Amino acid sequence: MKRVITYGTFDLLHYGHVNLLRRAKEYGDYLIVGLSTDEFNWKSKHKKAYFDYAKRKQLLEAIRYVDLVIPEESWEQKKTDMKKYKIDTFVMGDDWKGKFDYLKDEGVKVVYLPRTPEISTTQIKTDLNEKRGK
Repeated sequence: MKRVITYGTFDLLHYGHVNLLRRAKEYGDYLIVGLSTDEFNWKSKHKKAYFDYAKRKQLLEAIRYVDLVIPEESWEQKKTDMKKYKIDTFVMGDDWKGKFDYLKDEGVKVVYLPRTPEISTTQIKTDLNEKRGK
């Protein structure tokens, strides 16, 4: 069984997220999603999610491509997760290109997938704020 892992906040879940998860699942038989905890988002990424961790996890677990959701609590965790979950392929959006190449040293294939260009959580938040201002 080939195991794939990806990570993210997955806030305001949209079709771009689903596209990424679908394409990630194509690299293996079992897809694990490392979901950023609220604390990790705030302390390390300096952002606050609209939905809390439990709600974001529930949404991800409802997507047919996702087999397991685990909490992402630190940047360093990725290295240990590769061994702990016996990962074959690490997948991220191409806006992270090159940032996780060090995981190849763990015997993992590293893949950066193109994002769905016309949609992003940041753009949704921007658009909603603009509409509220009108």
